[in-house]
Amino acid sequence: MARGPKKHLKRLNAPKHWMLDKLGGVFAPKPSPGPHKQRECLPLILILRNRLKYALNGAEANAILMQRLVKVDSKVRTDKTYPAGFMDVIDIDKTDEHFRLVYDSKGRFCMHRITKDEAAYKLCKVKQMKLGEKGVPYVVTHDGRTIRYPDPLVKELDSVVVDVEANKIKDYIKLDAGNVCMVTGGRNTGRVGILQHREKHKGSFDICHLKDSAGNEFATRLSNVFVIGRGNKPMISLPKGKGIKLSILEEAANRAQ
Repeated sequence: MARGPKKHLKRLNAPKHWMLDKLGGVFAPKPSPGPHKQRECLPLILILRNRLKYALNGAEANAILMQRLVKVDSKVRTDKTYPAGFMDVIDIDKTDEHFRLVYDSKGRFCMHRITKDEAAYKLCKVKQMKLGEKGVPYVVTHDGRTIRYPDPLVKELDSVVVDVEANKIKDYIKLDAGNVCMVTGGRNTGRVGILQHREKHKGSFDICHLKDSAGNEFATRLSNVFVIGRGNKPMISLPKGKGIKLSILEEAANRAQ
């Protein structure tokens, strides 16, 4: 009889975007419960071993973490299966490196190297806007933060610029037509485009239509859209490819050059 939550994850059942090879063992690291969903995160062990290649195996990754060298959103994390997710800032002070976890144009997590100034803030999508005890307004963000007394103009689905050190809102971006957005779910994950318009479907999912800087148009559900800047200027630096999905022929031509 199953007692409690599962503690293991088979390699073949792990999310595709972790890019683990099929024959590299039977199991994969099961992410701990945390601010991001199990299938929308990247455990710290995979960041250190598979992406940054600082460790050759799990024991080495653990040794690095136990020296308290890795910070996620400027908090030291020592759990090797801690779930780092979209927009999280990873600091390794010893090597003076800062990364932001964002999706590349193929929908995979990419360790995007950023400057120290950019590592001081992150964008968070507002998931809920509520009144708490004694009528105190607060917002809940996509990474599980609760921030009290937000700007009264901030609504659900907008993005807020959060100072990771102080957990305070510095600025906000409305989910309006004409603003640049990144898609965080579905077939178009990782694509960046300007929001054209929003179709409302009562009793079903609202659909957003976007257009990228190469002129390609695509549509996705409203829940998958994450606004990252005003106008066509994103507030974060984008990884290689700038969120433009190339066709197979374009990719082949790029490789041939």
